[in-house]
Amino acid sequence: MRKPYRVVLSAAAVLALTAVAVPATATTSVVLDQGHVDVVGIAWEDNAFNVHVHDEESATEYTPAEVQLVAKPGSKVAVPDDPAYSFLGQPGSSAWVLPQVQDADLLWPGIGSEEIASGVFTNDALKVILVGVYGPADFSIFTTDAFGAPTRLADSGNGLPDTINTTAGGHLHANWAFEAAGTYKVKFKVRGTLAATGQTVTSAVATYTFKVQA
Repeated sequence: MRKPYRVVLSAAAVLALTAVAVPATATTSVVLDQGHVDVVGIAWEDNAFNVHVHDEESATEYTPAEVQLVAKPGSKVAVPDDPAYSFLGQPGSSAWVLPQVQDADLLWPGIGSEEIASGVFTNDALKVILVGVYGPADFSIFTTDAFGAPTRLADSGNGLPDTINTTAGGHLHANWAFEAAGTYKVKFKVRGTLAATGQTVTSAVATYTFKVQA
């Protein structure tokens, strides 16, 4: 259960993104490389979305600009020889996957909207929209079922934007996959329709920095 208080740290100075090669350390001050982290944490405050990073391990929230999220070398896997996984690349090639099921040595990324009460949005429905990925290769988010079959939720390799559906009070874990080592800028926004007025509201675009280590 999420604690009722929220700790929000002041943002580090934001350097304008001029090229995908800009190192993450130029804009970030906090490194998160393991444990449960809601990468896309969603709140509704003062009639606007607050999209943030929630470190569940320390019950601390950060603005996305403050954080470097790390996929350590231990997240590197070989792409399965299965056509269902062809979106990750050629069989046997490398991908870095932050997993759907927690591995204590790796970052466990989630999408969390527990801070939003039921009834604020029509049918409690929210959309998390992947609007841009800038980096050395493609990025995707997918779930796997009990038999290991993948379902893609978002994939920069087949065109963006992509929409992930979630709900107020919800929590989603999936596999976050990168197809090469390097630095990525991943951009999300959140949208919902207010139950009281029927107005559709959209957050500002939140930009996340991921460092994928070879």
